[in-house]
Amino acid sequence: MAKRSLKCDAAERAGKPGDRVVLGITGASGAIFADHFAKRHSGEKYIIPTRWGKQVFENELGKPIESLSLHVNKIYDEDDLFVPFASGSISFGALVILPCSVSTMAKIAHGISDNLLTRVAQVALKEKRKLIIGLRETPLSTIALRNAAILSESGAIIFPLCPAFYFKPTGVDDLVNSMIDRLCALLGEKQGRGFLAEELE
Repeated sequence: MAKRSLKCDAAERAGKPGDRVVLGITGASGAIFADHFAKRHSGEKYIIPTRWGKQVFENELGKPIESLSLHVNKIYDEDDLFVPFASGSISFGALVILPCSVSTMAKIAHGISDNLLTRVAQVALKEKRKLIIGLRETPLSTIALRNAAILSESGAIIFPLCPAFYFKPTGVDDLVNSMIDRLCALLGEKQGRGFLAEELE
């Protein structure tokens, strides 16, 4: 019997289907990126953390995944496939996996839907919706590079978590936010200041 989804206290946010973002969180290091994105992106947000994603989130940030409840519409259990987003008949604008492990990327690249997150990824691909892979791994093996190429050829955006330094960051939050700015821009939100933007003013 599949587990039912974990309901959160966040009020339902009204918006167009294209504004809905599903946020996947895997067991790769880099939970801070998911934390910042969930708090900053203004559209509807639904989280699918994997079992290891929950554990890494708590280990790295010192708080449970449920701490994001006030910033998102709902948090789903990865074992629950009785969820709207498991069907292509429910519209959403994008699936962002942040951070994405090479293991999850490999499953998606080869059509394996062994949990809710990888199933929603297959829905995103088959329905031609935006799929952003926030890859967190280095160095990359030839296998990982080939899997990234397969997904890129299938329409996914491979988004390595490589913070920018040209803004002269003064701390971790600056580095993380430089990536969140780029990510939000890919989702249609206002772009932050880019490289040498002052020369265009």
